[in-house]
Amino acid sequence: YLQDTSLADANSFSPSMPISPSSMINQYKFEDEPELRDLFITVDDPESHITAIETFITYRVITKTSRGEFDSCEYEVRRRYQDFLWLKSKLEEAHPTLIIPPLPEKFIMKGMVERFSDEFIETRRKALHKFLNRIADHPTLTFNEDFKIFLTAQAWELSSHKKQGPGLLSRMGQTVRAVASSVRGGVKNRPEMFTEMNDYMETFSQKINVLDKIAHRIYKEEREYFNEMKEYGPIHTLWSASEEDIADSLKGVASCIDKCCKATEKRMAGLSENLLPIIHEYVLYSEILMGVLKRRDQIQSELDSKVDALANKKADKDLFSEEIGKLEDKVECANNALKADWDRWKQNMQCDMRSAFTNVADNNLHYYEECLATWESFLASQTVDRHREEDFEDRP
Repeated sequence: YLQDTSLADANSFSPSMPISPSSMINQYKFEDEPELRDLFITVDDPESHITAIETFITYRVITKTSRGEFDSCEYEVRRRYQDFLWLKSKLEEAHPTLIIPPLPEKFIMKGMVERFSDEFIETRRKALHKFLNRIADHPTLTFNEDFKIFLTAQAWELSSHKKQGPGLLSRMGQTVRAVASSVRGGVKNRPEMFTEMNDYMETFSQKINVLDKIAHRIYKEEREYFNEMKEYGPIHTLWSASEEDIADSLKGVASCIDKCCKATEKRMAGLSENLLPIIHEYVLYSEILMGVLKRRDQIQSELDSKVDALANKKADKDLFSEEIGKLEDKVECANNALKADWDRWKQNMQCDMRSAFTNVADNNLHYYEECLATWESFLASQTVDRHREEDFEDRP
């Protein structure tokens, strides 16, 4: 399911974050020519806030744009995690059959990183940056009004907007959820395409969850190996102090171990920065996709139930026919939206996975080459020293 790489990479998102908004624009212009992008977002500068009630982090969100619907070409606001959650929920309400990008979970697994540690904050910042840029890259979500408000409104304006009652699109989302609670069993008239999507996602979900567990286990074992190896260097250095004849050799071994430790640490960083987040993002995506497919089925079920009611009821035939016509339009819109988003998501997923695993393979090759060269150099130096000693002993 992850091997179909025939699709182009034009819509893929690069997770690398530029140093500044201006350099980001230059990078995107060079990477994405001839397509001209007009919305650039960066998330940076995390800041801790401590109140009597809670401790939380806010992030700076900088937006640069040339779109006419924006009053300015540049905005700078601060947002906390709850604001991102609000945006995601509004997008789901407005577009129940589009694939909304995932957010990092509110709670993290114990044993990985401490909450509010530098590592945790940086991991979350990268995820929030990717979340906003995936929305900005989406042909429909990028023009959502709540997204615009999120990017441009000051804190008090956003707070005021959140308190407003649900609009038409929100009510539509609530209607879909209401239908969800009433739907039981399978969908009778689901098109074959969406049955195939369901089957694909069930298998994808199983595989990506297994990959996620394996990747975390590899990282844990790598950390344990690193922590043990760190102790060997100092041990060999202490040993050399009591073994005068082999002191230089023991110091050389300690130096090699130290270099291999640094290489291992670099490989661990590659796993935690380039592989673990991408795999886990698609674990979250698998849950989102299953939810989107269910919402599509719920709309289909609503239509099917009306058609059945019309077949069994003689009165109010005109009223039922009108409702069925509206539901048919709604199902068609949902199907078309999901089809386009599905192709786009699948293309991005394949590109992200290919990039992640290729990156890991390259890092592993570099790691083993570096460690091998370190030990070969040491062994070569020992061979030269031994030959010199033998030559010295052979002299009359």
